[in-house]
Amino acid sequence: MLPGSIQITGEALSGAEIRDICESLKENSVRLLSVRGCQLSDRDFGRVCRGVSESRSLAQLNLNLGVVSSSSRAKQLADALEANRSIQTLFLHGSPLLDAGLVTLNTALSTHPSLVSLDLGDCMLGDEAVQLICGMLPPDGAKSGLRELTLSANPAITTKGWARLAIAVAHSSQLRVLNLDYNPLGDQIAGMLAVAVASSRTLEVLDLEGTGLTNQSAQVFLDMVENYPTCLRVLVLAENAISPELQQQISDLLSEGEDDDEKDAEARGRSVAPREKPAWLPHSNSNSQMVLMASGLGESFLAETEM
Repeated sequence: MLPGSIQITGEALSGAEIRDICESLKENSVRLLSVRGCQLSDRDFGRVCRGVSESRSLAQLNLNLGVVSSSSRAKQLADALEANRSIQTLFLHGSPLLDAGLVTLNTALSTHPSLVSLDLGDCMLGDEAVQLICGMLPPDGAKSGLRELTLSANPAITTKGWARLAIAVAHSSQLRVLNLDYNPLGDQIAGMLAVAVASSRTLEVLDLEGTGLTNQSAQVFLDMVENYPTCLRVLVLAENAISPELQQQISDLLSEGEDDDEKDAEARGRSVAPREKPAWLPHSNSNSQMVLMASGLGESFLAETEM
């Protein structure tokens, strides 16, 4: 366990444990709080939220796997986030928020002064939620916005919603990591995303694992990285119907682009950080076919990889 962290998974939390969590939050001794998959009463959830609202040290909050299980809990969390000023990373993966839940959370999320990383994977979101999320990707630096966004496994989002997101990504001034794995995107939506990536000045990581892509999409991405300057350094294409040859070609081009960046930095006399794999790498076995280049992103804000 990391220093200054409380990490509990899949347990029924007792009143004593809730009290200890709240006291630690009040003492500002916790930077990471994870209660993923834990069972706690509505009363105790409210107590934790009040502790979150008062904490000045909490940087990462993990409520994955159904902890935010009702509209009333979404409202309690929204109130806590409106008072909190320190949280940088929020995990809500696997919470049955629906669009209504994100409507409840929207103001707190979009105006939070420190939040830069948000996981809304498998939250049963639709197009209305995507429209709100786009507001968290501002087109200029005048307003703080997300640098990492996860929208994995939200199959209710339609082509209209993904098109709206693609436009926001193209113009976002801050987004670096976008995880869309296990959504039924298909080649048409992937083409929109390729245009967004080509237009983006910041996006470095795109995860499209298991999104129903074929060689048609891969050819579009290949043309993009071959013919246009892009910030993209990592493209995940595992679990798609894409030939190994196309994946290797894309991989080679991404690698060449990163090498060129390092040479340019060295020529200008700047030190070059060693390449590191992103901390959120999808769980795939060594035989998986994927385009995945190590990058110099350093430690990902989405530091906890378990969902």
